Amino acid sequence: MTEYSLVIATAGDKAVARKIAGLLVERKLAACVQMFPIESIYSWQGEICEEGETMLCIKSRTALFGEIKAAIRENHPYEVPEIIQVPITDGLPEYLQWIADCTF
Repeated sequence: MTEYSLVIATAGDKAVARKIAGLLVERKLAACVQMFPIESIYSWQGEICEEGETMLCIKSRTALFGEIKAAIRENHPYEVPEIIQVPITDGLPEYLQWIADCTF
């Protein structure tokens, strides 16, 4: 297991994304959360849907994933929100140390 991860999540609008991002950084569960407007085409309950969403790229420690997942679920209106953990296998050591310094 790697020490650091990128967690990817989506929200239906920027307000929800900003709320989740702020909460994660305030609680020191994330060093940084970047937000990007995206267009999603997906299958849901037998139908093809197209929606604008906001993607969150959350930089954190791998060990905090459970707390991040719980915080997103508690503050997310989707029945099944996207919450995916991607391990960071390498990176600039100073940047990885910054993630460590900003998270608990």
